[in-house]
Amino acid sequence: MSTLNFKHLRYFWMVAKTGSIARAAEQLHLTPQSISGQLSEFADTLGVELFRRSGRQLELTDTGRRILSHAESIFSTGDELLEIVRDQSRTTTTTFRVGCADSVSKLIACRLVAPALGLAEPLRIICREGRLASLLADLAVHRLDLIMADRPMPAHLSVRGFNHLLGESGMTLFGTPALAATLAGGFPQCLDGAPLLLPGEDFAIYGRLLQWLGDNKLHPRIVGEFDDSAMMKAFGQSGAGLFFAPTVIAPQVCEQYAVVALGRVDSLVEQVYAITTERRLSHPATIAISQSARRELFV
Repeated sequence: MSTLNFKHLRYFWMVAKTGSIARAAEQLHLTPQSISGQLSEFADTLGVELFRRSGRQLELTDTGRRILSHAESIFSTGDELLEIVRDQSRTTTTTFRVGCADSVSKLIACRLVAPALGLAEPLRIICREGRLASLLADLAVHRLDLIMADRPMPAHLSVRGFNHLLGESGMTLFGTPALAATLAGGFPQCLDGAPLLLPGEDFAIYGRLLQWLGDNKLHPRIVGEFDDSAMMKAFGQSGAGLFFAPTVIAPQVCEQYAVVALGRVDSLVEQVYAITTERRLSHPATIAISQSARRELFV
């Protein structure tokens, strides 16, 4: 005998457990003749006697009892293995990798990604933050599934990607109550000579904001430029200067950073794009993000 026939072993195990070939055949949905033939073949292959007759009942031989002990262990282990597989299938999660350009507000990014966590299929979110060029390089080699950015993917890059506009928002000026109390005049004239925190040059809104200030002949005192939107807001929270943020998150900005809204500029628009390798969104997470953006955030 070169290998053990586990099908024969199961038939033997079932006959030993039920006490008769007929009852084992019912459990296995086979004919008694089939079970009897397979059992005889198993005994012949092993070269041992497994059962002896006791009236109408089958009794295990000593060898049969030893084999049954091993069979119990083998099939118990098999049942445990199946249970592990079933547990894993119930808890298997899909990994969704999101890149967030550092020019995108973290409050907006969080609100955009949150609906993906509510999908019926468990989802594990991996978020990466960085410069858009670096994130696009990761997208090109499929290290990311989606990038959130404040501009479309540059046309000159050789990366295969598609731009999906999630929404756009006007901008609101914020400052601490103490700083606001020192300002002269109403909005936007109060900006003239006031300390202002600017987003860095990599922000799409940077040039638009400078142009808006020039068009309105406003000359604030620029006290800082920041490559990270959260850091700019943190400095604003400390009272270092006024700052702009998207109007769609104005209530959250006021609450989180203990500031007040001083005025809004609807013509000064910040956009948010999803950049993916899909021409047409098909991943459940990207669909959830896109639908939520249009229905709940950018309305």
